[in-house]
Amino acid sequence: MEKINTTRQQTLRDSETLSPWQKGSFTLNATTDKITGETVYDALVVGGGITGLTTALLLQKQGKQTILAEARTIGFGTTGGTSAHLNTFFDATYADVESDFSEADAKLLANCGKEAFSMIRDLSQDHNIACDLEIKDGYLYAETDEEVKILDDILTASQKAGIEVFEADDNGVKVPFKKSIVFKKQGQFHPLKYIYGLAKAFIEAGGVLLEDTFIRETSFADGVHLAKGDSVTIKAKNLVYATHLPPGINVFDFNCAPYRSYVIGVKLKNEADYPDCLSYDSKEPYHYFRGHTVDGQKYLLVGGEDHKTGHEDPDAAFDTLEKYIRNYYDVDEVAFKWSSQYYVPTDQLPFIGQMPMGDDNLYMATGYNGNGMMFGTIAGKMISDAILGKENEYADLFNPSRIKPVAGFMDFVKENADVAYRFVADRISAESINSLKDLESDTGTIVKYEGEKLAVYKDADGKITALNPTCTHAGCIVCFNHAEKSWDCPCHGGRFDIDGKVLTGPPRMDLQKVDIE
Repeated sequence: MEKINTTRQQTLRDSETLSPWQKGSFTLNATTDKITGETVYDALVVGGGITGLTTALLLQKQGKQTILAEARTIGFGTTGGTSAHLNTFFDATYADVESDFSEADAKLLANCGKEAFSMIRDLSQDHNIACDLEIKDGYLYAETDEEVKILDDILTASQKAGIEVFEADDNGVKVPFKKSIVFKKQGQFHPLKYIYGLAKAFIEAGGVLLEDTFIRETSFADGVHLAKGDSVTIKAKNLVYATHLPPGINVFDFNCAPYRSYVIGVKLKNEADYPDCLSYDSKEPYHYFRGHTVDGQKYLLVGGEDHKTGHEDPDAAFDTLEKYIRNYYDVDEVAFKWSSQYYVPTDQLPFIGQMPMGDDNLYMATGYNGNGMMFGTIAGKMISDAILGKENEYADLFNPSRIKPVAGFMDFVKENADVAYRFVADRISAESINSLKDLESDTGTIVKYEGEKLAVYKDADGKITALNPTCTHAGCIVCFNHAEKSWDCPCHGGRFDIDGKVLTGPPRMDLQKVDIE
């Protein structure tokens, strides 16, 4: 198998908008020769984000011959669109975990955060990955009396769990507050520089990395997984889905809900206003802040306005976020706007390990909430440990087969009632348009045309692309995301580009094109 140097001046991602991480040059030694299908690898990892590359590298370093297949290019998914905060506190607060699980589990979660942070630091040092890794203070602050009460509970539970956190006189940003606490030894990094470094180390250790390799179908027989792509067949003893939701219809379609988060990167007029910390408010959804320097230019990165995928107007989310920033900062230029997808588990903790009701030696990881860099890293350790036959202290806490009816029941009911509603309502509410000429340029919508429901997009030149709007995963009707120029499924987060090709999520098959000429 031949490996060639590929240098990219700008990497791609699963959205039209670009993050600052897409800037710069990245070099990758990718495998170009066709896999014969005769080799039986120890492990096949599907997905080239932080979870997949961490898992693959750890396995390869332990002598397990590993192959990684990425449908597009590494970092194409959420890792390329993260805001790249590294926290030892999570969206599931220690107070919530102590209440919904146990005090011991809260302490275990705290250890998980510390270990994930140490892994990123150690892998960066061991493999000379220059990824802008910095240690920062992380502030969490309250603006109302009700938020202060919640903050007090978080402070007490976090300290009890073993986290280094204290009351603070500052919140690190120019937003007025009533109370603030500071988490010590938090961090930030450049996610693409980091995972490209992991990929380089993986290949140098003898691993095989395939890009543009979409795994469409898998089967299992005689202890071997058989994975088929459009032009490749791979055999492996272990199969790892590092793809957010595993493909097909499974229990995680009901236990995880897809959400999108929005981030804006701005240049400020006052150099002194750039924060030297991480900062978070206590709103729902919350806002988050940090700075980063890219090519010598400082940026303030501010995120928030999260909503369930396919349920709100992305352009309005960007507008609201920009207005929010301008309330507190003197903005010189909005340099970046981007959004990214993540999955919220019903009981707030991720699912990592053996796939429930799946084939032997089939592993998955999902439900990271907004903490993908940390949980993606620890997932790599947990799954590699499972394949290597090692015990892992977090295996029970994040067990994909766990049942926590008290902790997750109401969210389970809410999310799945919504899925059922969208499945029915979207089939009877399409706008009837007599002529496709009535469509505005550079937009898409669901229409009834000559008796058929279509997902129709008209580009700036007036060219129309029509697709079957039924998501190939579970049959829900997609809706148009104008900001990202994609068709998004409001049920399970499957996303497709203008031509109907799968971008992300659980679908394996593209949307069918419809000839309307």
